Amino acid sequence: MAAKIPVTIITGFLGSGKTTLIRHLLQNNQGRRIAVLVNEFGELGIDGDLLRSCQVCDEETPTDESSAKASLASLPDIVELTNGCLCCTVQEEFLPVMLELLKRRDTLDCILIETSGLALPKPLIKAFRWHELSHAITVDGVITVVDCEAVSTGTIATDLQALEAQRQADPNLDHETPIQELFEDQLACADLVILNKADLVDTQTQAYVEQLVQQELPRAVKIVSSQHGQLDPNLLLGFQAAVEDHLSSRPSHHDEEEEHDHDDEITSAHVVLDRAFDPVLLRQQLEALVQEQEIYRIKGFVAVPKKAMRLVMQGVGKRFDQFYDRPWQPEEPQQTRLVFIGRALDVAQIETRLTALPV
Repeated sequence: MAAKIPVTIITGFLGSGKTTLIRHLLQNNQGRRIAVLVNEFGELGIDGDLLRSCQVCDEETPTDESSAKASLASLPDIVELTNGCLCCTVQEEFLPVMLELLKRRDTLDCILIETSGLALPKPLIKAFRWHELSHAITVDGVITVVDCEAVSTGTIATDLQALEAQRQADPNLDHETPIQELFEDQLACADLVILNKADLVDTQTQAYVEQLVQQELPRAVKIVSSQHGQLDPNLLLGFQAAVEDHLSSRPSHHDEEEEHDHDDEITSAHVVLDRAFDPVLLRQQLEALVQEQEIYRIKGFVAVPKKAMRLVMQGVGKRFDQFYDRPWQPEEPQQTRLVFIGRALDVAQIETRLTALPV
């Protein structure tokens, strides 16, 4: 009987650095043949496009639910699943793509799955128990990527220690927000926790974040720090954990629930503009919008005047970074495409403010 294909699930909150980690892994794959599934939150495939620009994987058209049952030959190495959170759509969207990948099992060494920042890990892992998959594929391990600076400043959650103290004082009260519970569930499922963006905090702060994370881990799990996801692939692959067979050791807030609901007010919106922007002016405007609206994440590609290369711009809370990833392709429209993820977004205001900027 052929060995099962190992799957590594990479989870973490919005903007923690999952895509950057996978991009580095693909560029340093040490000869491994890797397929990647990207669960975008929203309709604009920024993460999948950014991974394809690493120039390692096939330059194929991404697929979605409508094309998941396409012929084997048309399935790319990087597959975007854009029609909803993976933990909610495993049967409708995830399963057909996995079945197609299994037809290529002789050409694959492993599969990476990047979940959206809003996905719960356990419902996805449970899908690997289905008889259609269990004979040929296994969850090798779960990696949870943590934005070290964001956790230290409370950007993605309120103070974990204060919340725990309140819960202990009055267990009849629900002190945890959906985002807080999600963060804890992602940690509880991990085989490895990466404190990413460690270069943005000092040693004392990093130790504080590590202590907070350690409190949420139900068992012994290695915690490592990284800058820009630059870790040895041998550290990220080969856990041999068979996670789907040991879920009882990974407790979740949703274990007793048949279904789960996300915060309906957390949405994504994409803006596509057929124009270029001065990066400094654009960044200033985006920083202002973050102050005025509850925007958790901004990511996308920017056309810059008199620049032949595409600018990648990413923002988490008040922190932004940017870099040029590759030249614009001759057949590619030089558009500015941005995705905004947040609560109760005013998309009209966002578009108005951006279009008002001078070139």
